[in-house]
Parts: sequence; structure tokens; C-alpha cells
Amino acid sequence: MRLLLACLLAVSCGCASVSAGMPAAPRGADSVDYACRSDADCAIKDVGNCCGRYPACVNRDSPTFPERVRAECAKRQEMGICGFPEVTGCRCVDGRCSNVVGSESR
Repeated sequence: MRLLLACLLAVSCGCASVSAGMPAAPRGADSVDYACRSDADCAIKDVGNCCGRYPACVNRDSPTFPERVRAECAKRQEMGICGFPEVTGCRCVDGRCSNVVGSESR
């Protein structure tokens, strides 16, 4: 559980990219699933960060846990870099949902 929260915090505070090089979180009831086979498997959802809302592409059927991320930030008295890129869509890249940002073409 701590590893999951650490990964979510790293992703959501702007410390790491959701789509670049991060291994998929282990699947289970307490983890966000980034796995996909096609673009249609992905959706933009709020994964949360230390500032609040943080949209990212995840598996369309996956739960997200923004409230847990915010609680962990509060517990650790951490702040994130506020703001986020405008995620305009999702792509399935190498079996992982990836953000399409701004005016990137499909």
C-alpha cells in the first residue's frame, strides 16, 4: 500500500510522468490500472495530487484514489507543483494508457 501511495504521489505531484517509463502499478482493488490493448481501453480520470485534481489516462474500468493521495500529502505535510497539462485524450502505447496533451495529433 505504501508503494502504491508513493507511486501515486510521484505521478500526481509532477515529480514523474504518468506516461513516460513508469512501470504499471500492480493490479488489485487498491491500485490504479494503466493497462490497455487499444486506445478505447483508456479514459481521462482524476488521480489526484497534493494540490487537488490531476487528470491522467488510466484504464477506463480502473478506480482511482485521489482522496488517498491528498490524505497522504496532508499526513506528510507535502505540497505538489500545482497545475497540470491539458490532457485532451488518451492513447494506448506499449500496453499502457498514455496522455495526449494539448494539440498533439492523434
